[in-house]
Amino acid sequence: MNPHSRTAPLLQPDEATDHICGLASAPVTLIEYGDFACPACCQAYGAVNILRAHFGDQLRFVFRHFPLREVHPHAELAAEAAEAAGAQGRFWPMYDLLFTHALHLKEKHLMDHASQIGLDMARWRNEMADHVYLQRVQEHVLGGKHLGVRSTPAFYVNGVFVDVSFGLQHLHEAVDKALLLRS
Repeated sequence: MNPHSRTAPLLQPDEATDHICGLASAPVTLIEYGDFACPACCQAYGAVNILRAHFGDQLRFVFRHFPLREVHPHAELAAEAAEAAGAQGRFWPMYDLLFTHALHLKEKHLMDHASQIGLDMARWRNEMADHVYLQRVQEHVLGGKHLGVRSTPAFYVNGVFVDVSFGLQHLHEAVDKALLLRS
């Protein structure tokens, strides 16, 4: 059995469970496993925004949660908050706020963020209190672990892992290379 065949489905965006920005017809798909409290993910956030602006409709971006609870105690709750916002169609505004305010991820801050993006606060508070989206966050983490993700950010360009530990420029190069392969 091909060992890649078990992980291949994990490298395909799933409209039902993933947060996707961009066209399904885009020639390049960038998947990130990230943690809202991770300093390296905060740096990557800026780089990903630059990539998205630069490549436009040629790039589809998928964000999946990989909170490193042992290192970042507020990351999992922040991921839940993003999912609760997503249930109200506001994932991306919450994603932006969480990354731009990564030092403010305690429960009171998350409530302020939710209010700031215009969520139904009664619904949001109830869903957060009941941890309605914890399972989805944990499913993202399990998927990442199945792929071998151990740290964040972890990126895949068209299903191929891209090591950014020596700089985010590698991500831009990987997208360029994927586009060349498609042309």
